[in-house]
Amino acid sequence: MSDDIEFYAIDPREAPQERAEVRELLAQCDLDLEEGIETFVVGRHGRRLVACAGLDHNIVKCVATAPDWRGSSLSLTLMSEIVHLALERGHLHLFLYTRPRNVEFFAGCGFHALAEVPGHVSLMENTPVGISGYCRRLAAERRPGQRIGCIVMNANPFTRGHEYLVRLAAAQCDWLHLFVVREDVSQFSYRDRFALVHKGVAGVPRLTLHHGSEYMVSRASFPDYFFKEKGIVGDCCTAIDLLLFRDYIAPALGVTHRFVGTEPFCATTRKYNADMQYWLQQAPSAAPPVAVVEVPRTSCEGVPISASEVRRLLRAGHPGRIASLVPPDTLQLLNDKYSPVFRRERPEVSA
Repeated sequence: MSDDIEFYAIDPREAPQERAEVRELLAQCDLDLEEGIETFVVGRHGRRLVACAGLDHNIVKCVATAPDWRGSSLSLTLMSEIVHLALERGHLHLFLYTRPRNVEFFAGCGFHALAEVPGHVSLMENTPVGISGYCRRLAAERRPGQRIGCIVMNANPFTRGHEYLVRLAAAQCDWLHLFVVREDVSQFSYRDRFALVHKGVAGVPRLTLHHGSEYMVSRASFPDYFFKEKGIVGDCCTAIDLLLFRDYIAPALGVTHRFVGTEPFCATTRKYNADMQYWLQQAPSAAPPVAVVEVPRTSCEGVPISASEVRRLLRAGHPGRIASLVPPDTLQLLNDKYSPVFRRERPEVSA
C-alpha cells in the first residue's frame, strides 16, 4: 500500500547515492536518467527506493515505479506528490512525457495529450485549454492569402543571414509569420535576441513578429531521456516539436510554407531541417501538410553567414571581424554588452 511509502524531494546533484538508486530504478523501467532534472520526488518502502518522478522547471520527467509495485495506488500518490511540489515552486502549467501506453493512466491524473511519436513518446499537459487557448490567440493574428509563410529562429545572435532569409521569405509570401525562440538557454538572452530581430526586420512588409512559446522549440517540445541509448534521440526530439507546429500552430495561422536556411555547420540544426521534410510534409496527420522551403544561406567572402561563426569570433577575441556578418544594431549590442564578457572568458595564451 502507498500508505507505507515515505515520499520526499532530493536534489540529484547533491545526493549521489540516491541519484544512483534513481538511475537503477529508471533502468528497470527502460528509461534513462536525464542530467538536467533539478529535483526528484522519491518514494521509499523501508530502505528500498520504489518510486521516482523528476521535475525540470515545469516539465515532469522520469516517472517510474518498481515493476512489482505496479497496479497499486503508488503511481497515483507519486503523481500527486510531484504536482504538489511543482505548484509549491510556482509552476502552474505542467508538461509531462510518457510512453504512449501510459497516456490513459496520466489522463486519469489530470493530464491531456498533445502530440505523440507512435510507439515511442507522448507529450501531455495538465490543462485541457492550454494549447487551444494559445492557438486562439494566434488565430487573432491570422492574415488572408494563398501562401502564408513562417520562420522560427533562435537568432543567437541576429545576423545578416537571418535578415536575408526573412526578406526573401516575405517577398515570396502573401504574409510571413516570424517567431523568436523564447527558451532562455542560449548565449544571448531572449530579451536581447527578440530586440535585435525586432530592429532587424523593421520595415519588412507583410510580416508579423511573434514571441515564442513553450509549444515551440523549448524544453517542453524537445524530450530526450527516453532514447539516449537507442539511437533515436534526434528523431523523436524534433518530431514532437514539429508535430506541435503542424497540428496546432500552422492551422491557427493558416501557414502553408515554412522557411529555413541551409545549415553547413551545425549537425543538430541540419538534422532538424531534414526532419521537417517528413514531419511537416509526409507524416500522417489530420492537419494539412506544410511545405518546407530550404533557402541557401547568403555568404560573406565565400563563407556562409552563421550565428555560430559570430559566437566563435567573439570567443576568440576577434570582434572586429564580425562587422560584415551582422547588422549595425547587433554589432552595437555585441560591442556594448557581449564582447567584454567573451574577452574575459578567453584563455590566456603564453608568448
